[in-house]
Amino acid sequence: MKNLNPHSFHIPVLGIGYSIDTPAKVAHLGISSVISLLDDMLMEKMREFYSEKFDIPFQSISEKIEDFRAQRITAYLNLIDKIAREKFEEVKASFHQKSSEFQKYMELLPDTSQIKLKFEEMKKTWNIQEVKDWINENLSMGSIDVNIMTKVDKENYLGDRQLPIEYNDAHAALRGFAKSKLQSSVVLSAGMSPRLYSYLETFEEFYPDAAMNLAKKITLKVSDYRSALIQGKYLAKKGLWVSEYRVESGLNCGGHAFPSTGYLLGPVLEEFKTNRAALINEVHAFYALALKAKNRPVPLQPFTIKVTAQGGVGTSTEHNFLADHYELDSIGWGTPFLLVPEVVNVDEHTLNLLKDAKEEDLYLSDISPLGVPFNNLRGNTKDMEKQQFINEGRPGNPCSKTIAALSHEFGEKPLCIASRKYQRLKIKELDALALPPAEHQQEYDKIVEKSCICVGLGTAALLVNNLDTRIEKPGVSVCPGPNMAYFSEVMTLKQLVDHIYGRINVIKRTDRPNMFLKELRLYIDYLRKKLNETEQPLTDKQSEYFITFRENLNQGVEYYKTLFAGLKDKFSTMRSKILADLHELENELKLLAVPEVCETTA
Repeated sequence: MKNLNPHSFHIPVLGIGYSIDTPAKVAHLGISSVISLLDDMLMEKMREFYSEKFDIPFQSISEKIEDFRAQRITAYLNLIDKIAREKFEEVKASFHQKSSEFQKYMELLPDTSQIKLKFEEMKKTWNIQEVKDWINENLSMGSIDVNIMTKVDKENYLGDRQLPIEYNDAHAALRGFAKSKLQSSVVLSAGMSPRLYSYLETFEEFYPDAAMNLAKKITLKVSDYRSALIQGKYLAKKGLWVSEYRVESGLNCGGHAFPSTGYLLGPVLEEFKTNRAALINEVHAFYALALKAKNRPVPLQPFTIKVTAQGGVGTSTEHNFLADHYELDSIGWGTPFLLVPEVVNVDEHTLNLLKDAKEEDLYLSDISPLGVPFNNLRGNTKDMEKQQFINEGRPGNPCSKTIAALSHEFGEKPLCIASRKYQRLKIKELDALALPPAEHQQEYDKIVEKSCICVGLGTAALLVNNLDTRIEKPGVSVCPGPNMAYFSEVMTLKQLVDHIYGRINVIKRTDRPNMFLKELRLYIDYLRKKLNETEQPLTDKQSEYFITFRENLNQGVEYYKTLFAGLKDKFSTMRSKILADLHELENELKLLAVPEVCETTA
């Protein structure tokens, strides 16, 4: 269970296709990253591409084969694992060569790395065999983790017959990972799924062996401590240990956003820091009982847990503060890596949009067919494609992948609400209502706003690698976080890693706000928007929601006032500016009054 990660950062999942093959590019350099398991069709194309590139025999897995989705995922993950391991062996073997991958491995490490310092010391005596033995003992690959969105668990059919639940998308993805050769974590995001969590129980790979090793580990993406404790205990009662809690900002992040009721990242991380030992012990008590009841080996001491965080970090000062003050095991850097073509798949048009993006170009949209707020970038080609369909009088997308086909509104077989078929049926319903023109247009716009991000988020990987897209000019969706506004250059891997570790500074703007204050600003704006959208007078439930939201933000402000006022070293040159900005945001928050409750519900 020892943490061998040589870096203090990781690359979270970036859309569907952007980080689909990132581990093949960085794992051998000791950098951990995450692959999305949403799109088995894309993985099959990428497996063929990499098999040809590395001269590896390839046999396609047809959709006509039973359990093809899980088999495709297993095959792809095994291939990525094979490529990464072979490249890592080359890294270790090239230690005596100049300009080698080994040298790159070492140069990327933080300057305080004990591995880097020890190797410099060993170079003075240079006993080849000792160096080889030391390298084999101390160098490690980055973890090749995978992501499953628990909400995206579509039922599947064989003809008109619905298949058993284990053939649902998320279930099949979990099976594909469990049966792969990877020794890494599945990152479960988008909330708790009791039926998927129960399915985890059926895989031997998630239980400790006689030597107390876990072949496969569980990581939960959470937004607050209470959720982590509830889910950790729930899984422990099934004999499943959560090895990592990945805390993500509700709004200051990329991809889908899951806004909390005003829980801010700083106070949440403080709660994890304060309660980490209690969390381990409380969860372990349930874990030990469950393992014993299943006649499985029980660890004498609780396994450790990692606590990591991501969402809006942008400077080495912020990175180091998160690691040191909150005692985090790793910090996620996602959005900035969209500007590193050697690490992720980004087509030229989208890359230029990202590079030039300002705050007003990055916004929280309602385009996702999952019904969850989605970070969007103005001018992306998928939105242009969507508008073209609307202008032509045929809104919606051909639903070729059905990943988000989750609506049963028009029958037993689910439809995606971004699909052409669903939108045609909804518009027909709308027309039958004979609403006034302005109201009709408003409702029409809500229907056609949804976009086929399932295809859009994977298209860049096809374009970059010159793979068949079946469309001459396919649209690309992209989902950077608000932090993208402050990064304005295409970077190499070394440049961004040097920035993370404070060796250089790639941010040219001088007006970038502190990450905690940026998140607070996003939450205040979000609360204001929700208040303006909510019809008044409020019901009891609505009033309680807004009062709780505002109170949580107020508590967060008080926490930050104490935190920053007490910092003597960290942020010292910026402390007065941070406190002034915090005071301004506090005054804004005070002006957000929650309207009175409707008398009939009081």
